[in-house]
Amino acid sequence: MKKLLVATQNPGKVLEYKEILKELPIEVVTLQDIGVNEEAPEDAPTFEENAKLKVDFYSKFVDYPTIAEDSGLEIDCLNGEPGIKSRRWPGHRATDDELVKMIMEKMKNIPPEKRGAQFKVVMALKIPGKETVLADGTLRGIITEKPIETIITGFPFRSMFLIPSINKVLGEMTMNEEARIGHRKQALEKLLPLLL
Repeated sequence: MKKLLVATQNPGKVLEYKEILKELPIEVVTLQDIGVNEEAPEDAPTFEENAKLKVDFYSKFVDYPTIAEDSGLEIDCLNGEPGIKSRRWPGHRATDDELVKMIMEKMKNIPPEKRGAQFKVVMALKIPGKETVLADGTLRGIITEKPIETIITGFPFRSMFLIPSINKVLGEMTMNEEARIGHRKQALEKLLPLLL
């Protein structure tokens, strides 16, 4: 079985990767598994550049493939904000509650037809001895007028992101449901031929 370092400190994202890859001959290794607590630099102006910074930083700890990502929520009527700044949107590292309140405040008078948004992810795959490869994925939806009661720790925007085709808020879906349609699955599928 091939090893793959999933270089994220977010346990929710680790679970999502494991769900997407569970049928494949790939062993997901986490930063926790290899005892790495350092934070990679994440100060570039684009998702692509941040994903590259992260994969370059973390791939040095192992001698097998590493995947890292940068992702965020882009809201149409806010000119793509919070985008790359998703967690630091207010100018500091925000809590889940702060981010939910901030979106609700900025969107309170926006009509339904202008509440479109998308989750975007850019993944960087580094295989030892080869060039870094990038892949992206997007998941379109609508920002609801109020969040569901349950806010998933580390994923505040999922409590207000409605997928119209199945009429469910992302935060109401199981990991299995999300893994089938999500932006991470789209990006990962583009990279899998290089891993298998």
